[in-house]
Amino acid sequence: MNLVVVGDVLLDVDIVGSVSRVCPDGPAPVLDMATERPRAGGAGLAAFLAAGDGVSTALVTALSDDEDAAVLRSCLSDVRVVAGRSFGATVVKTRLRADGHSLARVDRGGSERPPEVTAEMLDAVRSADAVLVSDYGRGIAADPELRKVLSTAAQRVPVVWDPHPRGPEPVPGVRLVTPNLSEALTASGVAAKGLEGARLAAEALRSRLRARAVAVTLGSRGALLHNGGEAPIVVPAPHVPVLDPCGAGDRFASSVAAGLMRGDALDVAVAAGVVAASEYVSAGGSTDAQRSIAAVRARGGKVVATGGCFDILHTGHTRTLHAARRLGDFLVVCLNSDESVRRLKGPSRPVNNQRDRAEMLRSLDCVDAVVIFDGDTPCDVLRELRPDVWVKGGDYSAETLPESEVVREWGGESVVVPYHAGRSTTRLVDLLSHAK
Repeated sequence: MNLVVVGDVLLDVDIVGSVSRVCPDGPAPVLDMATERPRAGGAGLAAFLAAGDGVSTALVTALSDDEDAAVLRSCLSDVRVVAGRSFGATVVKTRLRADGHSLARVDRGGSERPPEVTAEMLDAVRSADAVLVSDYGRGIAADPELRKVLSTAAQRVPVVWDPHPRGPEPVPGVRLVTPNLSEALTASGVAAKGLEGARLAAEALRSRLRARAVAVTLGSRGALLHNGGEAPIVVPAPHVPVLDPCGAGDRFASSVAAGLMRGDALDVAVAAGVVAASEYVSAGGSTDAQRSIAAVRARGGKVVATGGCFDILHTGHTRTLHAARRLGDFLVVCLNSDESVRRLKGPSRPVNNQRDRAEMLRSLDCVDAVVIFDGDTPCDVLRELRPDVWVKGGDYSAETLPESEVVREWGGESVVVPYHAGRSTTRLVDLLSHAK
């Protein structure tokens, strides 16, 4: 089955480092850069997240012919990109970040000229088993020919429309529209706030837009679904620390669209989307871990980190994790993303996706935080977290670990805990395959 994400794509870049001094020629902090991390943004993020869940995903968008567009394509290696021309420079949003906080954002690129929509793009939408319109207000969703094709698609397959204040209204008949509360109140003109405002806005928008349902996302409170029933359905979110909600809406919309494509009932898909968005903001980056680490250090505690794929959790893993936790006061697990596991272990891995693997790890009382990384090694994320101790289990020596040199940069140490022979995910996968 094929999910097609339609919308405007941009390049997000995080420049991450530390601040220890102020610029001598003005009252501005000096950021000592540790790493630069590019990633797909806008509709590109929604497509990337869907593909990361194992969904066959195509992205219908417009791309410029410049170096930043080439970086975007490399960030979307697991997504089939069907692109027309964007006539301006690639939109790039660069965030300067230190200690889990954004110091500033610098934006560049873009064009007032409408992007090109090609016949190949229209054909990709026609072939979809579900469509997610991830509108970022830069012209793709306003194209007249594309809107005709989307209107026809809405009669045949689930279409989820994630709107933008600068973008056009959804085409009639879409399965679900997913504004956040602020967008819903503004678009509907409803003056009430909170759940009552969400209910009134969803009801008004569903009628005006001729949508089959509207789900108003409420941030840490979850979502309110109005699907024409007598009363709306309120879907509460799990309680998780949320310091940087960027991308939560894309995570919600991509999860719901994939669920509807699989045949899930609407309320089931929305509930799963709320959980996916909550997990994304709590485990998708190092922000929360950095805040917790700062609190641990403020009270004189020691921070320990370990890492791996943790594909099928077994006793070798849990023994290593418990041993690592006993070496300090806070254990953060650096978890290989699905893409990273595929590069390291082959196309048949991972067995469990990164969301499930992170959830399993967080359920262990010895694990205090999980950070997912995309590289082949966790060196970049270690530079952000700066643990006091780096731990690996296995037949290594501390000096041969590739991370040892990195950890020494800030005076940390690397240790190896006992290797548990005969206990490995690869062995379990082999046993299961032969059992078939």
